[in-house]
Amino acid sequence: MKKHFFPLFLGGLGIGTTEFVVMGILPDIANNLGVSITDAAHIISSYAAGVVVGAPLLVLLGSKYPPKKMLLFLMVIFTIFNSLSALAPDATTLLFFRFLAGLPHGAFFGIGAVVASRLADEGKQAQAISTMFAGLTIANLLLVPIGTWIGHEYLWRYTFALVTVIGLTTLLFINLWLPALPSDRNEGESTISQLELFKRVDAWLVIVITSIGTGGLFTWISYIAPLMTEVSHFSASSVSWIMVLAGFGMVVGNIIGGKLADKLPAVQACLWLLVAMAVTLLGIHFFSENKIISLILTFIAGALSISLAAPIQILMISTSKGAEMLGSAATQASFNIGNSLGAFLGGLPITYGFGYNTPVLVGMAMALVGVFFSFVLKKRLSYAE
Repeated sequence: MKKHFFPLFLGGLGIGTTEFVVMGILPDIANNLGVSITDAAHIISSYAAGVVVGAPLLVLLGSKYPPKKMLLFLMVIFTIFNSLSALAPDATTLLFFRFLAGLPHGAFFGIGAVVASRLADEGKQAQAISTMFAGLTIANLLLVPIGTWIGHEYLWRYTFALVTVIGLTTLLFINLWLPALPSDRNEGESTISQLELFKRVDAWLVIVITSIGTGGLFTWISYIAPLMTEVSHFSASSVSWIMVLAGFGMVVGNIIGGKLADKLPAVQACLWLLVAMAVTLLGIHFFSENKIISLILTFIAGALSISLAAPIQILMISTSKGAEMLGSAATQASFNIGNSLGAFLGGLPITYGFGYNTPVLVGMAMALVGVFFSFVLKKRLSYAE
């Protein structure tokens, strides 16, 4: 890893930890603050809402500033509100701090993706972006289990203190190692003119592909614990190790996605990865009763869950010329919409009494919607050439 990518990696590490560790320490937060797990779970939705609101808004407002200054500003917000989350006296205050902590998430990844692509060697832009997302995958593989253990064995507040330390470290290395680059905005261009991006059909197609297509995998990971215990018949204590396996899949998938997007047109890479997602989710439905196959499919699904990140970012950057950072941030907001949609729609079959292996059928349908719109976009781009 070239040293100027390291601050982006660290940012991904901190953001990935704070986003995903909450699922593991949710019972500890609920017990400590004296609320139900259902009520405590609102802090997950609150963070996601912060991502959706903050991603386009902060990039739009900060488009006249150089990327390095914006990344420093975003990491300051991230660090402050994660530290305040560790000190929250009650559930309502924590809910508020988690929303504010989510605001810089999408903007950091959005701006970081554009910075990585600008600093990359020719023909390796997607691999450079995947370096940033490698932080998120390593967070899932190592820091989320460590943070969960800290929350269980000691206190959940220490977990957020750990995230705060990562935030401070990221600030240091952004300042030391990230090169200064010019603003995304052209001279004389207004903030409002950047919104012209949302008049482009191709940009909306990327947003739909991301919001619906990638949401398919969230129907799987949102209900992976009951799937593994009730369908695959693993013990509850095995779930944390199964999540490590999924995290290892993410590490591998992130590398594959970056290389694939540099070898194929980004839209074609997205199309094939979404097809693979649909097939994998169908396999999970039919074969999860077999423990060995279930573990293999967990690794594959984990890999696919992150392999789309770099191709989709490259695709959006290429379709949002003149507003690359806004487009890239909008993609991050769309990922979180997919997260919420997948969890909600995947839960409907369970609500109506179907088994824990049925949410993935909804996910397969969502992935196929993504395939359809990827095909439409592919045709539009080929006509444009």
